[in-house]
Amino acid sequence: MFIRTKKDWELPESAVTSEQAYRTHNRRDFLKAVGLGAAGAALASRGLLAATGGLPAKENPAFPASALNPTAEEFITSYNNFYEFGTAKEQPKVLANRDWKTEPWTVEVTGLVDKPLKLDVNDLIKQAGGIEERVYRHRCVEAWSMVVPWDGFPLAKLVALAAPKSTAKFVKFTSFLDPKSAPGQSSGNLDYPYVEGLRIDEAMNELAFIATGIYGKPIPNQNGAPLRLVTPWKYGFKGIKSIVKIEFTGNEPINTWKQMQGSEYGFYANVNPNVDHPRWSQASEQIIGSTSLLRSRQPTLMFNGYEKQVASLYTGLDLRRNY
Repeated sequence: MFIRTKKDWELPESAVTSEQAYRTHNRRDFLKAVGLGAAGAALASRGLLAATGGLPAKENPAFPASALNPTAEEFITSYNNFYEFGTAKEQPKVLANRDWKTEPWTVEVTGLVDKPLKLDVNDLIKQAGGIEERVYRHRCVEAWSMVVPWDGFPLAKLVALAAPKSTAKFVKFTSFLDPKSAPGQSSGNLDYPYVEGLRIDEAMNELAFIATGIYGKPIPNQNGAPLRLVTPWKYGFKGIKSIVKIEFTGNEPINTWKQMQGSEYGFYANVNPNVDHPRWSQASEQIIGSTSLLRSRQPTLMFNGYEKQVASLYTGLDLRRNY
């Protein structure tokens, strides 16, 4: 008899949001209901169907969704931060779907690498070996959380494609710049284009992920189409959206929020319930989409519940000073 032992980062049913919502939105039930042909036609609108061998993505057995109930799709796609399209949670869903086009989309991989790349996002997905499904916790620095079923590929595969030189110590990510289509970029709410970064060893961690979809569909514009960084042990602002450039560097990049307010937002952004934001506690979090008053808040977990997978990356590092 085969007995499978769950990994620590696999969420129990009690830790996630809205079981009924997940059953309603389950990607396999969706395909059965509408038929593969109709689903395929919708997905092909972004070119991802041909590029990846089809969506929804094949579930990675190491990151199973069988016992999980992610946050309802309606909340994931309507309650999020994307300051390029406004600072209110509901603005990105409206403004990012007016005149902004995310197909075609070119991504440049450059810097201290032996194999620089500049190619269409669909070709990048092909070279990365296609996509898979992973369900991760998501924790915002604003002290709210949700559970997201991402489709995409491990960031480590992209790193391997670029073949970084030994002098490369960090990975810098840059988002798009298009003030005509993204009104927030003309408002002065942040310095644009948005920039984020990771150390090389963080980028190579098994959890680091490049998302191309949600709920078995191409990632919506408001959630960071067509490529978004996902590092589930870090606060959500590390998850840079709509990436156009990935650069390998020898020096730590200055990420946008650290540049804007370094006393509140650091480079690492590791989820830590013991280190409060200067203006609010990080000890607990609001569960977005929860229908239970008793579970509307829950304690924040160290590294967002992924401590055993990532704590070794920060051995000897003072996590209070390096927030």
